Amino acid sequence: MRYLVVYDICNDRRLCKVAKILKDYGERVQKSKFELKISPSAFQTMYKRVSKVIDIDEDGVKYIPLCEKCQAKVEIIGQGKFIDPDGEFYIL
Repeated sequence: MRYLVVYDICNDRRLCKVAKILKDYGERVQKSKFELKISPSAFQTMYKRVSKVIDIDEDGVKYIPLCEKCQAKVEIIGQGKFIDPDGEFYIL
């Protein structure tokens, strides 16, 4: 399964910890956004790890599932980083 994970963490220490956890499971595509290709069991492990770090009264983390149809519609303008799922792409 693919996910877009976006977060807003109020404390720098917690922010760094969450980013390090997410780097274990996916790739940072913007400052507070990660794209993950992850199994359901790995997702549960990652979710629990993040939940232990954040302060639910101050921080927010959103896990947005991305179906293949949605992934194919992604458009990037500017410096967004494109993650090609099969490693092939053409520049025309």
